[in-house]
Amino acid sequence: MLGFFKERRRNAVRGRPFPPAWEVILTENVPYFGRLSPEDQDELRGLVQIFLDEKRFEGCRGLDVDDEIRVTIAAQACVLLLNRESDVYPDLEVVLVYPSTYVDKRPRTVEGGIVVEDEETRLGESWGRGMVVLAWDAVLHGAADVRDGHNVVLHEFAHQLDTEDGAADGAPVLSRRAAYGPWARVLGAAYEGLLRDVASGDRTVIDTYGAKNPAEFFAVVTEAFFERPRALRAKHPALYEQMRGFYQQDPAELGHPSR
Repeated sequence: MLGFFKERRRNAVRGRPFPPAWEVILTENVPYFGRLSPEDQDELRGLVQIFLDEKRFEGCRGLDVDDEIRVTIAAQACVLLLNRESDVYPDLEVVLVYPSTYVDKRPRTVEGGIVVEDEETRLGESWGRGMVVLAWDAVLHGAADVRDGHNVVLHEFAHQLDTEDGAADGAPVLSRRAAYGPWARVLGAAYEGLLRDVASGDRTVIDTYGAKNPAEFFAVVTEAFFERPRALRAKHPALYEQMRGFYQQDPAELGHPSR
């Protein structure tokens, strides 16, 4: 019954006219939107409306969160949901946005029981407790440069998909139980290959940050899939097919620039 009322509310949200100002933001800030078919563009608009209706945005360090920020982030996040059955990031409650790179302070216990704070500069992070944190300048740069293989929104929201089953392990919820075996084999082999490439210093299509752990590997492969699809397909065809099956999109065939 709760699902029925939620879907009815979402249908009402999707039925609202899409604001012309939002359309301008999509066109100017999210180049990937212009490569989509008219049908996928319509679906993305509806997903953006639902995302903005259900998720809260908060500015940090004095940032005033306006429609440009909200729509630009929502559109990129919702690209990952196109053509898929999805509950629109059900665990996500709030998106925190900093104007630029921020410093994350984490406590760490050292010898003698002394607690110290480690500082790490960040562009974004995804928390399992209903939160994504992003740096706005990194969001804009990642959306504008569609060839560099780096997009902080795609990266952090891939983590959101990964943890929908409760574990950050590089294996999101797949459509069929039988799909987990091929997923594990192909991504596991590609991950081991990246570890070898990093150890030998070889150049890779996949960002070497993905060698940190399987969860980061899935996130950076998601970035490569949408931003360097032809290069990823040429170098890792089996991996590309797994991502194409999961995301139900084929960015290499969209005339997407790739180097």
